[in-house]
Amino acid sequence: MNLKDTIRTIPDFPKKGIMFRDVTTLMTNRRAFSEAVIQLSAPYREILIDNVIGIEARGFIFGAAVAYELDAGFVPVRKKGKLPFDTYEQDYELEYGTDTLEMHADAVRGQEKIILVDDLIATGGTAEAAIRVLKKAGAEVMGAAFVVELPELGGRERIEALGVPVRSLVEFDGH
Repeated sequence: MNLKDTIRTIPDFPKKGIMFRDVTTLMTNRRAFSEAVIQLSAPYREILIDNVIGIEARGFIFGAAVAYELDAGFVPVRKKGKLPFDTYEQDYELEYGTDTLEMHADAVRGQEKIILVDDLIATGGTAEAAIRVLKKAGAEVMGAAFVVELPELGGRERIEALGVPVRSLVEFDGH
């Protein structure tokens, strides 16, 4: 199955010049969604992964499914102010400003083997912030897995520079 064929492209969303890669069409296709979860999980089957980290919001969907597939726990990483307990946090750059990601301080214990899962990697800023939060907690980040990669935006290189291997299932040119 060609997963790329199940992802809808919406031109000029959220602004002119952007080609939005809509993974909701992949998620509504039961075969494609199942195949994506299997492929995201595959490199980690021989490693005892303690927790899968999913980044808000579509990363929750793929991350939770991968956690189930790997018999691991699931930890959400959310935008600032959405978690009710003590948190680790990390600021990161957006196209027009900054934002902050948070994770419960007790969600990951030191030396746990973790993988990060999200729907898409573009510049890598959000994934980098999540990895920095995980490292604050003492986790061993074994890899980062994405359904879609926009390679020309350099996210893979940014994450690999942190010592974290990157896996993506499909690549698209353009923004």
